[in-house]
Amino acid sequence: MKVWIAIVVSFAVVVASARPAAAEYAARRDGDVVRLQDSRTDTSVSIVPSVGNIAFEFKVKGRDVLRWPFASLAEFKARPALSGIPFLGPWANRLDEQAFYANGTKYAFDMALGNVRGAIPIHGFLTTNTHWQVVEVKADSTSAWTTSRLEFFRQPSWMKQWPFAHTIEMTYRLQDGALEVRTKILNQSDEAMPIAIGFHPYFQLADSPRDQWTVAVGARTHWLLTPEKIPSGETEPIERFLPKSSAAPLASYNLDDVFGDLVRDAQGRATTTIAGVAERLDIVVGPNYRAVVVWSPKGSSFICVEPMAGITDATNLAQKGIYKDLQTVAAGGTWEESFWVRPRGF
Repeated sequence: MKVWIAIVVSFAVVVASARPAAAEYAARRDGDVVRLQDSRTDTSVSIVPSVGNIAFEFKVKGRDVLRWPFASLAEFKARPALSGIPFLGPWANRLDEQAFYANGTKYAFDMALGNVRGAIPIHGFLTTNTHWQVVEVKADSTSAWTTSRLEFFRQPSWMKQWPFAHTIEMTYRLQDGALEVRTKILNQSDEAMPIAIGFHPYFQLADSPRDQWTVAVGARTHWLLTPEKIPSGETEPIERFLPKSSAAPLASYNLDDVFGDLVRDAQGRATTTIAGVAERLDIVVGPNYRAVVVWSPKGSSFICVEPMAGITDATNLAQKGIYKDLQTVAAGGTWEESFWVRPRGF
């Protein structure tokens, strides 16, 4: 009897050891949604490629750090609006006229097309487009990721407004509880293309209301704005507006501001931190993001920390000689950069 019991126990141990361990990372496509999972840190990210390739959910231990004020995906798709992590292109934020400049040439928008609106055009026209194509959904032992591609040059109405053929690839990667958003732009036109893209993430913390949060912006310069929220060309040291080396209480500020001359670490990365009672988010931008816009109006329940390739109105202010840091990508060349969202204290 003892021998039989020993054999049974040994067999059970062998079977248990033969079972594959549960994968830490997973990536799957479920209809219109791609979901990335990190089981060790209990984090997950959900993306809807068919509506601007927007990440609409980033849950950390069951708490969503992204603002997405919709009851369902169907409601969002029926009337999409800026929320989650929208991409802004081919330019981010405002322009001071219904035109942009590139290589010394003025390109006036055809306002009759309807995809550019307003006397002060804002946020381009790609935020909720339906043309992203998923090219990869994968996970391995180190991360989970998905890549989607947008072939801008295939849309005549887009090319009429921004006549630079290019393709955009965006990769969302979940690793060690942090989300990386990597963007690659291939210029397929015969001229250098200005890079003025950005993102407009809407963040929230669950452990306290907005007026109990603080924000610390890793920048040296605060751009002064006109009444139209366009940089005037004048700047001031950040300490004249926000504390330079400590966190500022959001309750004291009505923010819609542009920051530059970012404070970089040894890898060229700059960090803005939002903090509640215990929960914190570090928004880290790579060296090709040259500015950060922070928007958090009083009375709101969110804060937007926006990675920007250039300041607001970068293309036009560069033409006027006001902005010296406009990036361009040569014909046939590629621009590439990441930003990261790192939760702490959850």
